[in-house]
Amino acid sequence: HVQLVESGGGLVQAGGSLRLSCAASGQAFSSCAMGWFRQAPGKGREFVAGVSRSGGTTTYADSVKGRFTISRDNAKNTVYLQMNSLKSEDTAVYYCAAEVDTWYAATEPNKYDYWGQGTQVTVSS
Repeated sequence: HVQLVESGGGLVQAGGSLRLSCAASGQAFSSCAMGWFRQAPGKGREFVAGVSRSGGTTTYADSVKGRFTISRDNAKNTVYLQMNSLKSEDTAVYYCAAEVDTWYAATEPNKYDYWGQGTQVTVSS
């Protein structure tokens, strides 16, 4: 079992930056591929970024490529999402998720085994 707790969300102006963190406890964090997803009101859960178990391979949605960076620190059991050049369309609840015993992060939400409670990101224009 893996427990995930996100932090770092908030209100920011368009063009600004935020850094989300997701602290994991329980099952060995280093055995999990990790992903960030987001869900805006009235929309489905959308893949944002994923990172492999080692941190060596990352994937991004086209909508955030070049603006967001995912990383992980296996010594701290934490995954991060650095978000720069934020736009109003980035407004959503952001969730981190763990895919157990998998090397590379999937883009489909149903492949993930554990989810955090989410953190709200609001970008004002």
